[in-house]
Amino acid sequence: MPAENIHPVTTHLLGRSEKEDMLGHEGAVFWLCGLSGSGKSTLAVELEKKLADQAIHSIVLDGDNLRSTLNKDLGFSEDDREENLRRVSEVAKLLVGNGEVVIVSFITPLDKFREQAKSIIGSVDYFEVYVQASFETCRKRDVKGLYAKASEGKISDFTGKDSAFEPPSSPWLTIDTENEGLDKSSDRLLQAALKEVRY
Repeated sequence: MPAENIHPVTTHLLGRSEKEDMLGHEGAVFWLCGLSGSGKSTLAVELEKKLADQAIHSIVLDGDNLRSTLNKDLGFSEDDREENLRRVSEVAKLLVGNGEVVIVSFITPLDKFREQAKSIIGSVDYFEVYVQASFETCRKRDVKGLYAKASEGKISDFTGKDSAFEPPSSPWLTIDTENEGLDKSSDRLLQAALKEVRY
């Protein structure tokens, strides 16, 4: 459909500040990136629970969840990964624009993918969390059995093996799950997040 036939109603909707007032907190996007098995999803789940304990509503956008629904038509080539993350970024932008706290858990392996996410969402709302653990540590954990499948050649374009992972150079927060337990890691993440979303 030609662009001139599309008429968004955005300006007629309640504003973000009005919705944040109703929710009782500010919106933000906490973007957790790192290798498969580094602990992103576990931290995202813990953060959602701990924010709920503080009466703060949040939404988790998890890689596997969205790849089985919204993005099930995409593979793991670099172009498909970029489109996967573009769609997720647009969803996160829509949600944070409605005052929601959004917790994104995606590998997001390349700098250009993270820059794309930041550009779409907006630097004011984008908080990058690097969930750090080495490939060897994640391989030993292998919580989903993916590393074993990759070593057997059953998975192609596997991040850290066949496909590059570029560690973030200046994340908002780094969580070192290789050397820090879940309780300490999740509490550090919570305290950092609360500073950004509490009135």
